[in-house]
Amino acid sequence: MTRLLLATGNKKKLAELQRILDQALGAHQVELVGLADVPDYPEVPETGLTFGENALIKAREGVSRTGLPTVADDSGLAVDALNGMPGVFSARWSGRHGDDAANLDLVLAQIGDVPDAQRGGAFVCAAALVLPNGREHLVEGRQRGRILRTRRGEGGFGYDPIFLGDGQDRTNAELSPADKDAISHRGKAFRELSKVIARELPR
Repeated sequence: MTRLLLATGNKKKLAELQRILDQALGAHQVELVGLADVPDYPEVPETGLTFGENALIKAREGVSRTGLPTVADDSGLAVDALNGMPGVFSARWSGRHGDDAANLDLVLAQIGDVPDAQRGGAFVCAAALVLPNGREHLVEGRQRGRILRTRRGEGGFGYDPIFLGDGQDRTNAELSPADKDAISHRGKAFRELSKVIARELPR
């Protein structure tokens, strides 16, 4: 069985990719491991100015440190009224990395006066696969929608409770994991990347 590193310590993200890979790859056996399953190494600074640059930075570091084919993603919320921000700064928008509640509250405060018709935005995910032989692949997935004024739902993570996808009557935080995977930015990107994984990794 081929081992594949997902360069994250986020257990929810690891479970999300495992679900998508299982569905997309079928009999293609891949053992997905996270950063908690490999020898510890310092987190590489995300210095890229785009989601794609950051995904590649993290995937290259994973290969360099472990020798395993590595998947990494960078994703976030791009709010139209904030000129595409928080963007690559989504996870640390409030100044504290990974403080979902504070990040979400800050976005709501910043667009508090924006009319409903102008509260559009998108979740964006860039996902990279870097192989020990040096080959690199990068894909992107997007989910358009609008930013609500209050939280709805207890599932998901990040900005999911205030994001209502186009054509949906439930926020991303109100969807089941399978329903979210089917329409989300990360689901789209990981499904596309799974096609590359099936081609690149030995059976």
